[in-house]
Amino acid sequence: MAIGFDLEGGLGVVVPDKTMTRKSAPKVLKAVFGDGYEQRVVNGINNIHETYSVSFRNRTKASIDDIVDFFDTKAGVTKFPFIIPDTNSGGEQTVQVVCDDYSTNFEYDDFYSLTATFRRVYEA
Repeated sequence: MAIGFDLEGGLGVVVPDKTMTRKSAPKVLKAVFGDGYEQRVVNGINNIHETYSVSFRNRTKASIDDIVDFFDTKAGVTKFPFIIPDTNSGGEQTVQVVCDDYSTNFEYDDFYSLTATFRRVYEA
């Protein structure tokens, strides 16, 4: 399967633009002492907080409407599978994400753009 996500309901797979970015931030508990000494420990089992910034530029209004409807249905609560490049193997991997926010840009005529932020979730 290609990089992206399935809109479900027979609408097919949506592939984001090549400018997709992944931001990773480890969650760490710190104890800082007055003399500059510091201790750190991993906070939780899945302690790497990952977000993905994706964009869909210059797509038809119908395509953007399908994506917006999908995000509206998920309401920032329901997870969905997102296929990303696997930097370790050179292949692909599937992660579970929720869409925290998205915005639509009205470009020209019937062509719109959309940007979104996905947050990786770790749940069964």
